[in-house]
Amino acid sequence: LTHLTPTGQAHMVPITRKPTTPRLATATCIVYFSTPETHTLIHTSQLKKGDALSVARLAGISAAKLTPQLVPLCHNILIEGVHVELTLFPPTAAAAGAHGGVYISATVNCEGKTGVEMEALVAATVAGLNVYDMCKSVDRGMVIDQVRVVEKQGGRSGGWVLGSAGKLVNVNEGE
Repeated sequence: LTHLTPTGQAHMVPITRKPTTPRLATATCIVYFSTPETHTLIHTSQLKKGDALSVARLAGISAAKLTPQLVPLCHNILIEGVHVELTLFPPTAAAAGAHGGVYISATVNCEGKTGVEMEALVAATVAGLNVYDMCKSVDRGMVIDQVRVVEKQGGRSGGWVLGSAGKLVNVNEGE
């Protein structure tokens, strides 16, 4: 583990000698509703707190920029772009999505010496937390689930994407 000294103490990994390269990471999460009313209220813009998806999108963007304050061993990165997309999905027969929910995707990019996976994960997660906050008065049983990195580009290890087996695979090697 690169964040540990030889004596086992946590420290920030030095990146001074690493080359600057284009970096990109996408993380996702899903907020599952526990009642179909939540989907209906968002879909018809009837939530008392307002537009949950817009507020969550802005919160995710803001959160990406605050990652080093939340994750102590993350470097400050000059983020060049953050794109947070929230997609409301309707109730289905599937157990996990029986009452609908919100699919959240957050992509962060920069030119830098270290990756932006943590920034993407923080953006997606905080967007999910804000959906919960905006809807908790009508649905206290929501579940935030499946938080994960689904794509990474740049750096020494190259590009990775979520494969069909649910694991990240190197884009140069395939599944």
